[in-house]
Order: sequence, then C-alpha cells, then structure tokens
Amino acid sequence: MLHKIDHVGIAVTNLDQAIKTYEGLGFQCTGRDRVDSQQVETAFFQIGESCIELIAATEPTSPIAKFLEKNAGKGGLQQLAITVTDIEAELARLKEAGFTLINESPVPGAHGTKVAFVHPKDTEGVLLELCEHPVDA
Repeated sequence: MLHKIDHVGIAVTNLDQAIKTYEGLGFQCTGRDRVDSQQVETAFFQIGESCIELIAATEPTSPIAKFLEKNAGKGGLQQLAITVTDIEAELARLKEAGFTLINESPVPGAHGTKVAFVHPKDTEGVLLELCEHPVDA
C-alpha cells in the first residue's frame, strides 16, 4: 500500500556544497549516508513528514552520474520516492499492471530501507522510488 511521499531526490554534482546551499536556505541536514549498492552518497533534510534527499555519485558509472551527464552536468529533480509497507507486494502489483520495473526485487537503500525503482518511461518521465523502512524505524 502506498502511504506518503517519503522524499524528493535531487541530483547534485558536489554534495558538500549542496548541503551548504540547503542549510543557507534554512533547512537542517538530518543525516548523510553512503549507499554503495547505488554508488551514491546522500544527505537528508526533514521537512514535515517528508524529506529532501541530495544525491551525489560516488562512481562515474552510477545512475546519478549518468543523470547528471544527460542534464549537461547540472543537478535537478531526479526522483519521487513513496513510502510503502510491503515493497514486494507493490512490485508484484505494479508488474501485473504492466509497469516497467528497474528492480524486480528490492535493493538496499539509505538508512536501512529497502528500495526499488519504476522506470520513468511509464510514470510520465519521473523516476519513481518505492521505499520500505525497517519495522523499528
């Protein structure tokens, strides 16, 4: 079941500089995380029940590096993440409905989450991320 917007992901070229920018806007960084399976480093800023996630590539072959390359080296909105309670059930439902899944099974995400992505060609050009948080979170 879909619950809420978990976070909005923004690709950045320099995470430290982007953190300073968002702190200058009045946001407070609530944590950083390196997600080796996605080849990224992230920083989160809580706002209400949702977050803004700044995402920087740690490898030139990562999906974020490719996103930045497509966008002439400029960052920008990269994904919309939705909290779900049963990611496996959501993936099965979406596959049955004909959506193209980038991940047919969940992969590790930031802060101990399980995540999976739905291809933007099927979601009006926006990469959709499903996030299941650990039960004790």
